[in-house]
Amino acid sequence: MTFKHSIRTAIAGLRTNRSRSALTILGIVIGITAIIVIVSLGNGAQALILGQVQGIGSKTIAIIPGRQPSGISDFASVFLDSLKERDLETILNKSNVPHAERVMPVVFGSIRTAFRNETYQATMLGAGNGIEDDIMRSIFDVSTEEGSMFTAADVKSKASVVVIGSKVRDKLFGTDPALGEKIKIKDNQFRVIGILPSKGQVSFFNFDEMVLVPYTVAQQYILGRKYFDRIIVSADSEENISRTVQDIKILLRSNHRIDDPEKDDFFVETQADIAERLRVVTNALTAFLVAVAAVSLFVGGVGIMNIMLVSVTERTREIGLRKAIGATERDILTQFLLEAVLLTGVGGIIGIILGALLSFGAATVLRVALNLDWSFNFPYGGALLGLVVSVGIGLIFGIYPARTAARKSPIEALRYE
Repeated sequence: MTFKHSIRTAIAGLRTNRSRSALTILGIVIGITAIIVIVSLGNGAQALILGQVQGIGSKTIAIIPGRQPSGISDFASVFLDSLKERDLETILNKSNVPHAERVMPVVFGSIRTAFRNETYQATMLGAGNGIEDDIMRSIFDVSTEEGSMFTAADVKSKASVVVIGSKVRDKLFGTDPALGEKIKIKDNQFRVIGILPSKGQVSFFNFDEMVLVPYTVAQQYILGRKYFDRIIVSADSEENISRTVQDIKILLRSNHRIDDPEKDDFFVETQADIAERLRVVTNALTAFLVAVAAVSLFVGGVGIMNIMLVSVTERTREIGLRKAIGATERDILTQFLLEAVLLTGVGGIIGIILGALLSFGAATVLRVALNLDWSFNFPYGGALLGLVVSVGIGLIFGIYPARTAARKSPIEALRYE
């Protein structure tokens, strides 16, 4: 019997029991669909997160207080107040960090803002050192739509000025003008000197819900602290990022009298470091979810084997008749094995198509309903792997039923009722 004839025979056998064939591949369809959806959404989430991180700028370096976490036990030895004014002053010294083009200290927290009878819980970002529009534009790609940013003089004099996001303006002022008005933050009056355009999420900050104040004011009058949550440094070129990181580490270790790098009470991250770490985390999470979804493939494989064994029993007379007219054990083995492979292969294709449609629908909902920059990513590698796995399951779980059919005696098979 030729291979082409074996395929035709296998297809004819499946067509005679269409409903059973459809139910047989259900487990494979569900498993492949789940894998495609998980991988596609995982790729979309990874692209979204990495896009937010890279939105800060490729030359940006973040100095963060505390020891860089490498495990749960490390969180007990974090020094959140390790970045002080002296560290900022020494980093600003061009002779210490020659390739630092811009330096911006940052403190942040959640605060309640008020104007007359309206209140709004906003995120406060205290920054400075001459936080002109060019610095915010170069690091966060943010500039004022109305008014202006505060200046180095405002930072030094601890001026009670504030720049507000578009949502803060809408909540507090509605359609009324906001520039020049004073809002209340922790019993202090701040004059609105600038309004940001509707920008949404930039990196880890939503500038629409943010108020910007000089860091000196935030430290003394709002948060009551003398340390920084971050010091953000922008290198003068991408080629000098590594050199700048090393200069910062050497300088801060000298300031903090640290001889052993293992005892650092700070850590320095570049955008490439953050992106790589997030990529590893999202890949690991996606792999875990895929492994969970793959359980349904195994269950589907067992179901196929059981159904094929039932099919062998029901078609015993057919097997005996075919052997009586000259079919060999190899012909019977090939036919039933092809039936199993065709079932799982078709199930894999249906699962890929269904998974792609569900993934596209989910991406559209996330983009439209939640206003996220979420793109649909069809996982070509995952689809190919899913198809190979589904066919492989047909081979693995179809061998036993096929061999059982091939070994049946033609005389006993013909006598079977």
